[in-house]
Amino acid sequence: MMQIEKLQADIQPLRSSLSNHPLYGKIQNLEDLKVFTEQHIFAVWDFMSLLKALQRELTCVEVPWTPKGNPVVRRFINEIVWGEESDLDENGKPASHFEMYHSAMKSIHANTSQIDNLTTLMQSGINIHEALTNLSIHPSTKKFVEFTFQVIQTRKAHLIAAVFTFGREDIIPDMFIALLKEMKSNGHENVASLLYYLERHIEVDGGEHGPIALKMIEELCGNDEHKWTEATQVAVKSLENRIELWNGILEVIEETKIGTA
Repeated sequence: MMQIEKLQADIQPLRSSLSNHPLYGKIQNLEDLKVFTEQHIFAVWDFMSLLKALQRELTCVEVPWTPKGNPVVRRFINEIVWGEESDLDENGKPASHFEMYHSAMKSIHANTSQIDNLTTLMQSGINIHEALTNLSIHPSTKKFVEFTFQVIQTRKAHLIAAVFTFGREDIIPDMFIALLKEMKSNGHENVASLLYYLERHIEVDGGEHGPIALKMIEELCGNDEHKWTEATQVAVKSLENRIELWNGILEVIEETKIGTA
């Protein structure tokens, strides 16, 4: 078995747990959807941070420019950056996938104050760990982002790539997409932007960026057994944190339902 296939086999039970997580069945109306997005937006944001960390490690982003790293890997990451940071929204206008999601949240009147607070704090130079302590979000959401930045701070490209590649939005199952389609057909036209984001993100990840990302990990780990072991360990941890994130969102949804009963 090839190393990449072994890694995928090792994490498959966790991916199956995510695909069958009870969270999806609890999202039954627009209010539940709002709660979901208000926590999930942080995973969308730190995905973009992982992407830029990879670009920093694998390409030259300094002036004057000099050749850096493997040109095959450079092409991989630049293609992904182009697609994720400068895609086209449902109106054909350029936007990052984070901006698409943020716009979709506003269209369903979800609360964006916490993610807006985070990006404001980041722009003012506050470090991520301090910024997270100032946010009113579920502890599992904070833990998810904290782990992402712990990996980013290692400056090890194969670890960052492993977290980036596994546990992405393509783990959201078809049943969730079907729910949004049903809501749209029942008159919730304001879910159209979120539906577009999810369908587009999954389409791009599965059809284009997913295979590229797997090749990137193969290039970065090569024949180094230690790197493959580290990549597997960090992929497992990232999926475990994703499950905890889903558990936390489920908890918030259930608490919200009790509070409005």
